[in-house]
Amino acid sequence: MQRTKPHKPTIAPGEPAALYCRISQADDDDQTGVDRQERICREIAERRGLVIDPAHVFVDNSRSAWSRGRKRPGWDQLLERAERREFRHIIAYHPDRLMRQPRDLEELLQVSDEHAITLHGEANRRDLSDPDDRFILRIEVAHACRSSDDTSRRLKSALKERAETGLPHSGKRRFGYEKDGMTIRKDEAEIVREIFDRYLKGESPSAIGLNLHKRGIKTVYGKEWTQGTVRALLDSRHVAGIRMHQGEEVGQGKWPAIIEPGIWEETRTRREYRSAVHQTNLELRRFYLLRGLVMCKRCGTLMSGTKVGAVPSYLCTRKSRNDEKKCVRRITAVKLEEFVTEAAINLLGKLAVSGKLASTNLPDAATESVEADQRQLDELNEMWTGKEITTAEYRKMRKEITDRIAKTQRRLVVRPMKLLDGLTGEGAKAAWYADDMTDERRNAVLRFLFSGVVIDASSKPSGVFDWDRIAIEQNPL
Repeated sequence: MQRTKPHKPTIAPGEPAALYCRISQADDDDQTGVDRQERICREIAERRGLVIDPAHVFVDNSRSAWSRGRKRPGWDQLLERAERREFRHIIAYHPDRLMRQPRDLEELLQVSDEHAITLHGEANRRDLSDPDDRFILRIEVAHACRSSDDTSRRLKSALKERAETGLPHSGKRRFGYEKDGMTIRKDEAEIVREIFDRYLKGESPSAIGLNLHKRGIKTVYGKEWTQGTVRALLDSRHVAGIRMHQGEEVGQGKWPAIIEPGIWEETRTRREYRSAVHQTNLELRRFYLLRGLVMCKRCGTLMSGTKVGAVPSYLCTRKSRNDEKKCVRRITAVKLEEFVTEAAINLLGKLAVSGKLASTNLPDAATESVEADQRQLDELNEMWTGKEITTAEYRKMRKEITDRIAKTQRRLVVRPMKLLDGLTGEGAKAAWYADDMTDERRNAVLRFLFSGVVIDASSKPSGVFDWDRIAIEQNPL
């Protein structure tokens, strides 16, 4: 008997569809830009009578579909929305834009088993419920994976050969050299020698970075010098003419070194000594109870625990910046921790909790905020539909609003109260200071109770602790 192929599913005009575009930084044979991919996919949608909501356009720019460890946010969102039955059509320029690993195809097929997905491309469409189409897709994805494997193998072989012959890494330019990695830039080379010289004379990377910033000297990427970029240069083997491959020294490179061997070895000794001292300090240093909670009100960034002189403090993480965003706001750790601990014990003493939180209602202000953001989304959609704003503007503004909504709605989640076992009620204070209560658990409880401890500028004279600058933001309970 002759086997008959099932008919392709019919498409009702106006059915919703999703659009997916991706481009790798390299390695894929087809480097069709995401903008061109989107234009082609929209033409496919128009020919087939499909409607694409701007919220259903997923893009992974400079993302590899072959690399197993590479994250693809657009792909993950596509699968998530498909599982919600927001659409049953997916349009991509070519299947290898969606998948270059068989496991990705199997993920999509699993979603399709429940929601009957049809995949549309420039040349054809595949019904993912059709065994023949699934078979062809598996072959196409396997071929794409093999092609990427071959490219990767050739690239690794070329890189290994390049390393063994002493040629430099290709790619981004290094400070002190031209892009070829072989030719020295005299003006930058002088800066490199100066950094090494000042470091060996006792200056810290932070002080060196600040000096370079004040002189208007930029990194190779046009950014400000910081203690981090100074340390990276001090650890760079390239300036010493040493060839690295896969994290190991291969030998002397064929390019001229900026730093002499003696200076390089002395710098390595100094760096290793300071690293050992730093590790010892890490093991001996105090536990900062409010880590991950203290926020700088000026910058909106975290404040990390550190010693200022001999005083344990929380200091704004922008302390190392050398531009206009530099911030040196700090607050004494001991008094702040005592204040927040007292607030936590007081709150725990008022709780009589078993199992899960009884109430999951958002505070009125948060509810109003979500409703206002939803209205903004509706207005934004009307503006886009009326062509008052471009699609790019729509996407950007929509993401900002949806991120705000998601952040607020996370408070709705009913959280397990296991963390507070034995800590609530009249015995809260005794349980908090019990011998078996660890600092790590105390920190976890504080994070559970409070969303942040916000530190404002002090209005008191120097040396006087200003309690009014502390604002504790409580999580809804």
